[in-house]
Amino acid sequence: MRKFFSLLPLLLLLIFYSSVAFAHFGVLLPSRDVVESPSSAMLRLDLAFMHPFEYEFMDLARPEVFGVVTGGKKTDLTARLKPVDCQGHKAWRASFEVTRPGDHIFFMVPRPYWEPAENTFIQHYTKVVVGAFGLEDHWNRPIGLKTEIVPLTRPYGLWSGNLFCGTVLLAGKPRPGTRVEVEFYNRKKELHAPSPVFDTQTLVTSKDGSFCYAIPRAGWWGFAALTSLPGAMTRKGKRVDLELGAIIWVHASRVR
Repeated sequence: MRKFFSLLPLLLLLIFYSSVAFAHFGVLLPSRDVVESPSSAMLRLDLAFMHPFEYEFMDLARPEVFGVVTGGKKTDLTARLKPVDCQGHKAWRASFEVTRPGDHIFFMVPRPYWEPAENTFIQHYTKVVVGAFGLEDHWNRPIGLKTEIVPLTRPYGLWSGNLFCGTVLLAGKPRPGTRVEVEFYNRKKELHAPSPVFDTQTLVTSKDGSFCYAIPRAGWWGFAALTSLPGAMTRKGKRVDLELGAIIWVHASRVR
């Protein structure tokens, strides 16, 4: 019995860490965030569903919509999607050639994903902005997604240490008191957290729906504004919740 009680703190610690819920993120990453010349105009876009900091993938069903907004006009790119394998899970890839100046806002609307660990569906509306040929024209405008983060800071051409700010919209209206999760895309697993609580940084939007975060490191950073809709979906004849996520990815370059 004494041996059991001596091991109890360790057992409780193991239970705690095994129960930590890693943050889910829709991922939409271009091969570059700024296009400055025709030689760099061909983009590769990777679409996935994953835990970015842990660099662990889950299956992403073929998105319902994948497109780009340029000059205020939407273009459907869903037909360009090709399946790829990521750690044995389904992800997607597409190519796009930038041919005109201006902000290119790529977006993805996935099918709702059932997460049994949380007993909820998850649907993340994901976007990323690529600046092209020096014309900054639409990066701070909404594109009409059900939920989205509208940048208050230009979301490309950032340095590490820059303050990134945005406003969370739900059905076109600012969303105060919304939880925003922030994670580093830890592809090379170069960043090691001292404990799991560091993996996901957490913010709450102000009464006007806005937030700010100082980017501490070069690389891709994901911002996920989460809204729970109780009983919004049906599964096996029962009403279950839907987590709506407004996701935006931004890249910061290293200060040399």
